[in-house]
Amino acid sequence: MLTLMRIIFIPIFVIVWYSPLENVNVICSFIFMIAAITDFVDGYLARKLNVSSKLGAFLDPVADKLMVTVVIVLLVEKDPRMAMSIPAMIIIGREVFISALREWMAENGVRGVVSVSWLGKFKAFGQMGAMWLLIYHDNIFITIQDTIYCISVYQIALNLLYVALIYTIWSMVDYSWAAWKAMRTN
Repeated sequence: MLTLMRIIFIPIFVIVWYSPLENVNVICSFIFMIAAITDFVDGYLARKLNVSSKLGAFLDPVADKLMVTVVIVLLVEKDPRMAMSIPAMIIIGREVFISALREWMAENGVRGVVSVSWLGKFKAFGQMGAMWLLIYHDNIFITIQDTIYCISVYQIALNLLYVALIYTIWSMVDYSWAAWKAMRTN
């Protein structure tokens, strides 16, 4: 149910993103945050209660990849600079590559070799956090001893996205290496 809810959030997110509502970025960042939390809660409950289903195992990564891809495309539309476009291409490319790798490994009877690892979890957490802040986008102003400071949420988010990119590439290399080793022994 949580996975399906995450999929339902995608068109809602897009509709709000393009709506003329005031504070669209705040509303969209809230929708994205709820979707990201359901992803982590879903995984936590599945492990804690030791429950899973074939449909859930299929839909969970699909929901994640759809959400990440849709949001990253919208973020590039909003900021088409190379600083945003290159991470987007790497993130989307990695998702397509890993999906294809998992399918290929399943066809060869060794799907478990490319199952989710702690690197994949760090990657997801980093990407979700960075994208949440990129969606929010607004600066935050704080006052300390009568001095007003402006914190650029967008710049912090872009830096976090580049940190998440390290995990994105690292996890892709790790999965590829595991697949290569498994295929060499078969």
